[in-house]
Amino acid sequence: MEEHIIIYSSCPACGSGTIQKVLSAKDYLVSSKEFELWQCDQCQLRFTQNIPDEASISTYYRSANYISHTETSKGLVNRLYHFVRTLTLADKRRLILSVTQLKKGSLLDIGAGTGAFIGYMQSHGWEALGIEPDEEAREKAKEIRQVDLLAPDTFSRFSANMFDAVTMWHVLEHVHNLHDYLEQLKKIIRPGGKIFIAVPNYESYDASFYKDYWAAYDVPRHLYHFCPEAMFKLLHKHELKLHATRPMWFDSFYVSLLSEKYKQEKKNSLRGWAVGFISNLKCYIEKEKCSSLIYIVGK
Repeated sequence: MEEHIIIYSSCPACGSGTIQKVLSAKDYLVSSKEFELWQCDQCQLRFTQNIPDEASISTYYRSANYISHTETSKGLVNRLYHFVRTLTLADKRRLILSVTQLKKGSLLDIGAGTGAFIGYMQSHGWEALGIEPDEEAREKAKEIRQVDLLAPDTFSRFSANMFDAVTMWHVLEHVHNLHDYLEQLKKIIRPGGKIFIAVPNYESYDASFYKDYWAAYDVPRHLYHFCPEAMFKLLHKHELKLHATRPMWFDSFYVSLLSEKYKQEKKNSLRGWAVGFISNLKCYIEKEKCSSLIYIVGK
């Protein structure tokens, strides 16, 4: 299939024409291609330039190492990912209960992977649905956890005021139709409901340390690269309110260890742990510097 490329002449978030290249990053997972990252002077969003369009990008997800779609525990980074995923399921549930003030309710998880979070919420009495674009991941969710996940085309068909909570754990940075997606999120959330958007933060210490080796750039799968200002302005454009932010403490370690692997100077897991620790220390002082942030959003 021929690959069709998107070239931005203006910011995909705010539409400003004052955009400029800031760095180039390599696709370490699939293609080894280099992609340019540009930044908007108006809203501070960074975005990947010359990206494959929605019909072409699936090639860049076809890797046995694409971790949200796999159950493998081979290697330190994979083991850490699955350990943290298990550990944070309860944390995510506690956050949702605290923010929504509901013990049980209706939830939609977008980008559900192999269904770990959906299965966990269902086991605690929530009416939980999950959307996952990858067919193989949906099959694994059914096989391993007996969780039926929905294909992505169902998202646009949900009616208004359906969910008390919508979660997107590292998903929004992958979405081509950014503005349509946010409008649909605003539509399907109930009055008083909340949207939980977790994305990497390019203003974190680990991002500044690793620069173009920073694993959370993950080009071209990550189409956008957020900082708190960029997220606030994007939400404001869609008349969505940012109620709070929460740090994702483990992400700095996972991203730093993976970034060390990409540098390939020598395997230096000790430095990766140290960078992750320093990143969290700085985040403890200034939350907006966390490696990844959860943005808690409402109408």
